[in-house]
Amino acid sequence: MSQGLITAAYIIAAILFIASLNGLSSQESARKGNLFGILGMIIAVIATIASSQVSGLGYITVAMAIGAGIGVRLALKVEMTSMPELIAILHSFVGLAAAFIGFNSYLDHGILLGAAKTIHDVEVFLGIFIGAVTFTGSIVAFGKLSGKVNSSALSLPGKNWINLAVVASTAFLLVGFVSGDMGITALIIMTVIALAFGWHLVASIGGADMPVVVSMLNSYSGWAAAATGFMLANDLLIITGALVGSSGAILSYIMCKAMNRSFVSVILGGFGNEAVTQTGDQDYGSHYETNAKEVADALNAAKNVVIVPGYGMAVAQAQYPVAEITKRLRAKGKNVRFGIHPVAGRLPGHMNVLLAEAKVPYDIVLEMDEINDDLKDTDVVLVIGANDTVNPAANEPGTPISGMPVLSVWEAEKVVVFKRSMGAGYAGVQNPLFFNDNSEMLLGDAKASVDAILQNM
Repeated sequence: MSQGLITAAYIIAAILFIASLNGLSSQESARKGNLFGILGMIIAVIATIASSQVSGLGYITVAMAIGAGIGVRLALKVEMTSMPELIAILHSFVGLAAAFIGFNSYLDHGILLGAAKTIHDVEVFLGIFIGAVTFTGSIVAFGKLSGKVNSSALSLPGKNWINLAVVASTAFLLVGFVSGDMGITALIIMTVIALAFGWHLVASIGGADMPVVVSMLNSYSGWAAAATGFMLANDLLIITGALVGSSGAILSYIMCKAMNRSFVSVILGGFGNEAVTQTGDQDYGSHYETNAKEVADALNAAKNVVIVPGYGMAVAQAQYPVAEITKRLRAKGKNVRFGIHPVAGRLPGHMNVLLAEAKVPYDIVLEMDEINDDLKDTDVVLVIGANDTVNPAANEPGTPISGMPVLSVWEAEKVVVFKRSMGAGYAGVQNPLFFNDNSEMLLGDAKASVDAILQNM
């Protein structure tokens, strides 16, 4: 394929990637956005393989076949509840690839002199650094999200000084590498530091803030891909990496605002470990346990109903019976809406995808800011598997979720909370909502509870 055709294919692919991001901005156009992204990637891969600069097509084909086979198997096997950790581990692969490509580009490149060599060396150094940080940071995120690693925040003595020392030492190594005084030794030392730095950044972030970590790592993987594009002189990879990196950064910023966190602190791994004065064992008094018949009667008597889903709904796969309850109530003339917290679940948009999968109409699925003011006029709120996002302890100082905006469900006339037990949430903070006079607990599997309500409606 001629260079002109390859350039044209790259331009078309870039346009499709931009259209993909635009499509993903709303639920109605998300499917179309996914198709644009898939088509753009197919064009990009074919054009790259067809380039005269690419050799070893047999090895590439075998590697792609193996990777595609593993990817398809995982995609078919993975549950929606496991998507956050799957995405985290995929980010680690991007980071590792960037680091490997960086070393390869340093060891095997053409003759470079003067400014061209300096620019190349900086690209290699930064590409390996970002890739290494992304690699270990994503592995830690995977461990926390999958429950294989303690989700609490790590707080090493003088952790901010540790981070500052990493930045200073990395800058020193960059100068030594570019000047040629330290050569590959600087790269190896920096890689070890970057691997430890990535681990420390994410380990220092508490479990309640992991949704932000996922979007942050998405941004890191994008910048790693962009750095790889510079090393390989591949314009499309630069564009794609920049799109992913910038969109991930914007999403992280939006989520930080939704959680009342500092964006700079997120980047530096300096949040998620506030001093805790409140634990999951704190005594708030007694709670009232209800049953499916009482909840069904309350729903039949209500005019305005709000459903707040959380990760527990995903685990129980209760979205389908919840959608059926919604359908029946709306058929009776009830005003039924959903309230979605920006970080509900463990992945941005997690709840929206589950509800769309169950055919819940898009127009009744509202964001936290759109629904919060209406909760005081709501007859019944069903909190299905949510905890930290409806916890009034966020309005009190000294907890891991202090300052995080939450859905003010306690302002409704009646709140029914679906939970397996009275245990604390993912952040390890007990929820005072469970013990309010207007709150009722429906304990057990969420799907079984919703099915029982349907039988009594």
